[in-house]
Amino acid sequence: MKLKTASDVLLDQIFNITQELYAEMSKTDDDPENDHAAIYRLLTDLGRTLVDADRASFWKWDKRNHTLWTTAAVGAGRITIPEGTGLVGKALAEKRAIVTNDPYNCPDFNSDVDKRTGYVTKSILVMPISDCKGEFIGAYQAINKLSDTGFDLKEDTRRLSLAAFICGITLESDSFLDDSRHDKLTELKNRMGFYSDYTKNYEKMLLDTNKLCNISLFICDIDHFKRVNDTYGHNAGDAVLRHVADNFRKNCRSCDGVYRWGGEEFIVILPDTDIEMAAEAAERLRLCIMDSVCHYEDLDIKVTMSFGVTDIDPALSIEENIKIADDKLYSAKEGGRNRVIY
Repeated sequence: MKLKTASDVLLDQIFNITQELYAEMSKTDDDPENDHAAIYRLLTDLGRTLVDADRASFWKWDKRNHTLWTTAAVGAGRITIPEGTGLVGKALAEKRAIVTNDPYNCPDFNSDVDKRTGYVTKSILVMPISDCKGEFIGAYQAINKLSDTGFDLKEDTRRLSLAAFICGITLESDSFLDDSRHDKLTELKNRMGFYSDYTKNYEKMLLDTNKLCNISLFICDIDHFKRVNDTYGHNAGDAVLRHVADNFRKNCRSCDGVYRWGGEEFIVILPDTDIEMAAEAAERLRLCIMDSVCHYEDLDIKVTMSFGVTDIDPALSIEENIKIADDKLYSAKEGGRNRVIY
C-alpha cells in the first residue's frame, strides 16, 4: 500500500471540506433566514487549510455602519472594528494582499485580542475580497503559519485565492439580500426587512412558552407631509424623511427595530415592552421630532408626527396587529395630529 505524501493529505483535507461545502450549499433549507453561517465557517476552514495557518477569520465590510466584522472565525469570537483600521482595513484601503511576519513591530497590527486571550501572533496574511464588479467587500485573514516559516506573499496568496473567490460570491449574495431589506433613502430597514426580522426574531419570542415576553409596536407618520413636498419640493421632503430617520436611530434602543413602512410612515417594534412603556417611548420621539429642525439648503423645516401604539397579540397575525395600531394612528390624525394614541 502506497503511503500518502504531504500533498495527498492536503488534497484529502481540501476535498473533504469542499464536499461538506457542496452538501451545505445543496441543502433544501426550510429556513428562509439562512445567513450562510455554516458555509462561511467551512470556507474559513478551507482557507486556513490551504495556507497551513493556525487560525483564520473572514471579515465583512459593513459600509452602511462603517465597520469591519468577522462573519466566521476559527479560534476567536466575533470582533468588530472601525473601517479603515488594522491590517484588514489597510488591505482594503490599499486594495492589495498584505503579509507581516513580525506583527508586534507593525504599526497597523492591533494586539488587543492577544493581550485579552494570551494568544501570540507570529505571522499574518490578509487578502481583500471583491465582488463581481471588482468592488472590495471583505477580507480574509490567516494567522500564524504552522511551519513557523512565516507567510509567503506570492505563494500563500495564490493558494488562498480559491477560498477568497468562493467567499466573495457568497458574501455578494448576502449583500444583495441585505440591500433588498433596506430603504435606500433613509437607510432604515424597509417593509421586507420588517417581515424578515419579525419572522426570525420577534415571532419566536412571542411563541416561546418558556419565557413570557411583551412586545409592542407603534406606527407613525409625518403630519402634513404632502404640504412639505408641495411647498418646498420633493428634495426637501426627502431631507425631512432622512431627518426623521436619524432622530429615530438616535433615540430608539439598540434592541428596537426601526423601519420605514412606506411613504412618510414608520414602524418601531419594541421587545420586552408593554403598551404603556411603548406609549412613553412614542411620546419621547414625538417631542424630539417636534423640538427638532430639519436643515435643508437655506431652509429650516419644522415637522410633527402622529403615533398609534399597540401591544402585539400573538393570537393575531402581524397584519392584524398593525391594523390595530394603524386605527389608533388614524384616531391621532382625526384628533388634531401631533399626538400619541394607545
